Amino acid sequence: MSDLKVPLLIRAETSPADPLSMRFVLDRDVQANGLATFPDVASAQGAPLAEALFAISGVKMVDVSGAIVTVLKSDANDWAVLKRPIADALRGIMAQSSAPLGAEVKIIGQARTDAEIRLAVQEVLDRQANPAIAGHGGHVRVADVQDGVVSMLMSGGCQGCASSAATLRGGVESMIRAAVPEVRDIIDVTDHAAGETPFYSNEPDAAPPPKRPLLYRPVPPDMIVREEDQFLISPDYLAPRLGMDPETLRAAMQSGEVVSQSESGTGADAGKTRLIMRSSRRVWAAEIAADGTAFEIPAPRAAVEATAAGSALRDRIRAYLMGLCAADVPVSYGQLARAMGLYMPGSIGKVTQALEATMVEDAEIGAPFLAALVVSKIADGEPAKGFHLQARALGRGPGLGEGDLKYYQREFTSAVGPVAQMG
Repeated sequence: MSDLKVPLLIRAETSPADPLSMRFVLDRDVQANGLATFPDVASAQGAPLAEALFAISGVKMVDVSGAIVTVLKSDANDWAVLKRPIADALRGIMAQSSAPLGAEVKIIGQARTDAEIRLAVQEVLDRQANPAIAGHGGHVRVADVQDGVVSMLMSGGCQGCASSAATLRGGVESMIRAAVPEVRDIIDVTDHAAGETPFYSNEPDAAPPPKRPLLYRPVPPDMIVREEDQFLISPDYLAPRLGMDPETLRAAMQSGEVVSQSESGTGADAGKTRLIMRSSRRVWAAEIAADGTAFEIPAPRAAVEATAAGSALRDRIRAYLMGLCAADVPVSYGQLARAMGLYMPGSIGKVTQALEATMVEDAEIGAPFLAALVVSKIADGEPAKGFHLQARALGRGPGLGEGDLKYYQREFTSAVGPVAQMG
């Protein structure tokens, strides 16, 4: 038997939203669906991978989610210099250690509670953001966390400062999202009118500002354009708000993994339109006035709950398929729905949508499509048409001179490999 080891494949991805962070996408999990965040050197003790990465000058924070390692660097360092030693550290520790993240790690799907999110975000603020903000006489703290939405409170020089929005939406938000991926949104609940230099007028004769939701940020001009009866959103603007890069967003919209919904206002809101964009991970919403001005607003709870439910089903399906033996596949959509406890009309549609969401995840890390293990009918041995449409949208369809059936058989064989190893 050969003892030749398959080399670890790594793909580095820059973040359009945060130039200080970079994702290193591996071809396998760092540690069996492990989920871990290391905000500093002290937190890395007992985790060989984190210790090795922090030993590299310029690494400030490390976050691991399955096969994705996100690294946050300091301003003074260049990714062109850091990428090679980081990749070497990843390969070295993965080859040497059976527990790169330590003995006890969270498992993907076991999301942090609001209390855990609050502690994690406050730690990021205290260690990274506030020391810099203090130089301007300001301070930022977590006021509350509800359903993954973090309320931030500014004080000192930040309260009423006209640059506070840029401070929060710039470096601070990027730091938080890189370290605590469970954060669904960040809102500023500071009473800026009470600050020393309020950018909301507090003159006695001034008209009071209109009452708006706490999260009500203006959308830059030309980011949302109306053409006839539909709205077009800039992928560069929307992608980071849905946790994607622009290329992935375009593919997800083409395949249906990202869905949109619009609602026309009535009564006092007549003439306004609420636009909701929902992926399998996040929800984003905006309110657009008749004159075209737009503001980001809190996503409706129903849309948030739908996203959470879809995400949970996707994770359950992935775990179920990975737990099958090679002899047990393929399975039909009906069998999979019943295994998930879904029997009502529309269950097949929910399963199909969740499978297509797994394809987006697999495409991001260059893994075989696990969805290939599910077919319309066992006797036919082919998946639904949506599988092929999704594969093409993600740039993974048939090759030159290769038909749908041959391509599917090739993808199925690739997907059986990990299942056979698990079985």
